[in-house]
Parts: sequence; structure tokens; C-alpha cells
Amino acid sequence: MKRLPLAIIMAMFFGWLLWSVSVRQAALFAVGIGLGVVLAGKRFGFTTGWRMLVEDKDPSGVFGQLLLLALAACLAMPLLGHFPELTAALGPPSVSLIVGAFVFGLCMQIADGCGSGTLYKAGLGIPMNAAILPVFAIGSFLGSVHLGWWLDLGRTAPVGLVTEWGWDVALAATLGGLALVAAGVSFYCKRANLKAGRQAKPLFVRKWVIGAVLLALLATANLVIAGQPWGVVYGFGLWAAKVASATGAVDLSTNWFWTQPGNAARLTETVLLDVTSITNIGILAGALWVSASTPASARPLSGKQWAVALIAGLVLGYSSRLAFGCNVGAMFSGISTGSIHGWIWVPLAFAGTIFGLRIRRHFGF
Repeated sequence: MKRLPLAIIMAMFFGWLLWSVSVRQAALFAVGIGLGVVLAGKRFGFTTGWRMLVEDKDPSGVFGQLLLLALAACLAMPLLGHFPELTAALGPPSVSLIVGAFVFGLCMQIADGCGSGTLYKAGLGIPMNAAILPVFAIGSFLGSVHLGWWLDLGRTAPVGLVTEWGWDVALAATLGGLALVAAGVSFYCKRANLKAGRQAKPLFVRKWVIGAVLLALLATANLVIAGQPWGVVYGFGLWAAKVASATGAVDLSTNWFWTQPGNAARLTETVLLDVTSITNIGILAGALWVSASTPASARPLSGKQWAVALIAGLVLGYSSRLAFGCNVGAMFSGISTGSIHGWIWVPLAFAGTIFGLRIRRHFGF
């Protein structure tokens, strides 16, 4: 489909949301389109950036993510400090978080995408990610069903730095932490490239910088409009939960997660009222619009590769719920809004990535 017809369809859907649902949901759909266009147009992949660092000793992808985190924190933390009705992306430090983050980091390299990566690559029409998306949703739902059991294994209360220290101290500490990570990544890449007799790769690349700036602005718009930070995987789990509940496949009336007041309400409402779902729909639409002029290409997969990818996608969804988000909900939104769980998530997911890359190479992806 050409870009103009797609733009007309998206504009009509925006107008329908504006008229029939709410101004907020229409605005979030527009933000989602922007996120999808940036993610797909700039190929801003969290999974790819980590893989570039480990395999190619190329820091530009990770530096783009660090810039994104810094810019988003500079925008989000003052807002959280001055407007208490806005909420941070808080998650409890727990056994669930530790296991989920590590497994998620492992599986995202095999499945070639985190939550946002799977979404925008599905929108681009990449067959593997399009097939993984529904499996990811099923896994996220199963993770939500079991989350109460996982949390019973051990957890502490969520910690928000903005609440504990004030937005100014929290922001200074966050920027300091990001600067330390940047220095460590730079040192590692320079040393590794020097040892291999290669020229050091640039820290900043134009597409990653532009992507970081635009995503930070769009994520801040999401925070202001929705009242909560940008997330992805909750929408996936909700979609599967609504199907399971509607078909009678699972009784959720006594489940710990789905009897929480907010979650129970969303089960009975249209997905168009869920802020995460409407943004996800926008991301899909934005990526589809990008693909109309620049179609994505992908290598054919063997039967074994398909099986491994789909299993990885299922576990990816499951672990994302255990870890209270993916690279967006846990890492990006967590760190940029001052949640300690975001800082715990990153090293565990990165450790998982190292193992995931070995599995990825073993199966010839």
C-alpha cells in the first residue's frame, strides 16, 4: 500500500478516536505513530545496539540509548517532581525481576527484538517478527497469570528516586550513573578495537542521535498525555487476556494480577481505552507507513530456526511480565523516571544478551 492511502486511513482512525473515544486516546495514537516512524525509520533498535556493542565493539547504538535516557530523564523528572498526578515506571526489586530480566535479555537476541523492536519490525512486515508478535502476547499473558506466584518468592517495595530524593538530586544521580556507563563502554570499545588492530568506531552516529532526541520528546509527550511513562508489553498481555477471557479458555476471576483494580477494569473495557494498547497500535501504523516506501528485507529461515524463534518469542513475552517491562518499560521508562528496578534490570538483561548471542550464532540467525 502506498503512503498516501495509509496516511488517509490513519487520519480517519485518528478522527474517529477523537469523536467516539476521547481526545487523550486520539493524541496517544498520534504519539504512537510518531514513535513507530522514528523506531522504524531510524532503525532505532535496543536489541541491535547491544548486539553491535558485544559483537562489533561498536558503541554508537548504546551511546544513542544513553543519550535517549539522559534526555528523557531531563524532561521527565522535573515533571514528576512538579506534577504529582504523573506516575513513574516503578517495579519492585524481586526474584521475579532478576529471573525475568536475564531471560528477557537472552531471548531478545534470538528473537531479534525486544517489545518495541518486535512491534515495529512486525509493522515493517518482517516475517519472523510478525509471527513472534502474537506468541509474545501469549507469553506476556501467561507471565501475568503466574506473576503473583513469582512475587511470593521474594520482593521489596518499589523505590522511586524522585520521591525519595527530590527530582533535582534524582536527576543528578541518574545523569552521573549514565556518564559512568558511557565512560565504561567507551573504554571497553577502545581497548577491544586497539587489541584487535581495528580503528575505534565513533561514539555518536547521526541516526542514533536523531532517533534519541525524537524518542525522548515523544516519550515525554506520552507521559504528559497518559499520566504514565511509555510502555509496550502490558498491551500485549492485555490483548491475549481479553481473548482468553472472552473465549472462556481461562478463568481470571481469582487471579492475583487480573483482579488488581486497574487490570480488572481494563479487562472489561475496549482496548482502545488502554493507553499502552493505543500507543502500540500507533507504533504498528507508523512502522507500516515507513515500510510503504522502504520495505524491509529478511533472510528466509529454516524450520529449526522458525521453531527456535517462536519458542524464544513465547519466553520473551513471559519474562517481560516477570521483569516489569522490556527495554522500554523497564530500562528506558524505569531509569528515566527514577525507578531503582530499571538499574537492576539493565546488567541482568545484558548478561542474558551475551548468552543469547551465543545461541543466536549456534542456530545461524
